[in-house]
Amino acid sequence: MLDLRTVLIPALLVLAMRSWAQEGDTVRVKRMFNTTDTVFVFTKAERDSIRAIIQQTKTFGDFTPGKGFELAHGKHGSVNFSTYVLLRWVDQLPESKTTVDHLGRERTLDSRNDIQWHRSYLYFNGWAFTPKFIWQVNTWSVLSTGQILLIGSITYRFHKAFNLSGGINGLPSTRSMLGSHPLWQANDRNLADEYFRPGFSSGIWATGEITPKLRYTATVMNNLSQLGVNATQLTRDLGTGFNLEWTPTTGEFGPRGAYGDWEHHEKLATRFGGGYGHCREDRFNQDLSSKTLNTQVKISDSQNLFEVGALADSVTVMKALWQQFALDAGFKYKGWFLHLEYFHRLLNQFEADGPLPVGEINENGYMVQLSAFPLQQKLEVYGFHSFVNGKWNDSYEIGGGFNVYPFQTRYFRVNGHTMYVYQSSANSVFGFYLGGMTGMTYSLAVSFIL
Repeated sequence: MLDLRTVLIPALLVLAMRSWAQEGDTVRVKRMFNTTDTVFVFTKAERDSIRAIIQQTKTFGDFTPGKGFELAHGKHGSVNFSTYVLLRWVDQLPESKTTVDHLGRERTLDSRNDIQWHRSYLYFNGWAFTPKFIWQVNTWSVLSTGQILLIGSITYRFHKAFNLSGGINGLPSTRSMLGSHPLWQANDRNLADEYFRPGFSSGIWATGEITPKLRYTATVMNNLSQLGVNATQLTRDLGTGFNLEWTPTTGEFGPRGAYGDWEHHEKLATRFGGGYGHCREDRFNQDLSSKTLNTQVKISDSQNLFEVGALADSVTVMKALWQQFALDAGFKYKGWFLHLEYFHRLLNQFEADGPLPVGEINENGYMVQLSAFPLQQKLEVYGFHSFVNGKWNDSYEIGGGFNVYPFQTRYFRVNGHTMYVYQSSANSVFGFYLGGMTGMTYSLAVSFIL
């Protein structure tokens, strides 16, 4: 008969009941129900060295775990756990119940006023076999869209100049795709960023230091966004991207390159970056009676590029070349934060099942964010503006908000967010935007990451 203690006790010990005690430079593990079984794992110096290596390895992409808790640690590896949750109310108030696309067709706007357990992430990560081999397995959910995924990545740290990773990540062609989430002003992206950015897919990427203050990211991905697209629907075309990040004054820009100066830099911290992405995109669904599986690429009236009739009545774009680059600059000083970013995107080399009125779509835009702490590390206020210079219409937003940090940590906050949007080019239930909408949006949220 199975002795449940052999199953339950080790699990409880690892997940909740373990306590550490120190004896000189030795780390000792105490185990409940077996007090005589003492396991010596590492010297304190060895353990601190391993932790330092893991903390310095910033190769987890947009899914970088928080500080979390150590569940297990042994000679052959470690397991850590952290989580991120977001509870959010969003109220969209369009000035009209309809919008008109660039072909003159009227569309009904379905605005939101709801409270959602919007995001839940569960992160498990650590190292295995050698501290240079780092792994993570995460559950990722956006309940507003009904999506729950199991994702992850692995990394081998060859040298500070070269780390090689594989798993889920995004092309690094905009600032927000480099791992700063969720340490932004609000809990989702601004209009121009949401419109121009790529999504997340499977692939491989390399990161490292060229100099102590200059870092790079280079990626090869299956496509712009693999959400809802399985392996049989992918094409043989791969996406590529590259990014440079330079922090000339302090050599850092806060945890994960976070937005906002919660750390209250006494010396001016600066960050300058640029990214480029290139991908031959596909509709991923040849059945024209159903919706496209490619929902990442929008045109300026917020339609999906690959939807039937997006560029011409009854004509469907089947393939297109997507290229995008961005330049960004950031500054932090004594609680003040300024972020500037410019975007440029080119869509061309269309393949369609009929004649198209355009041969390319060349668009650009920008975003500006400014924040300060009236109460240091307790209350942050911010303002923002972004603009999309679209092929068929211009879109912009202006707004502001606040963050309250009640527990003396930037990892727990209450966020209030409001903005006026004009002819929204972005359309995403993930974020704040309803395609084609002109009007106000309000949001109140509570979030934390362990």
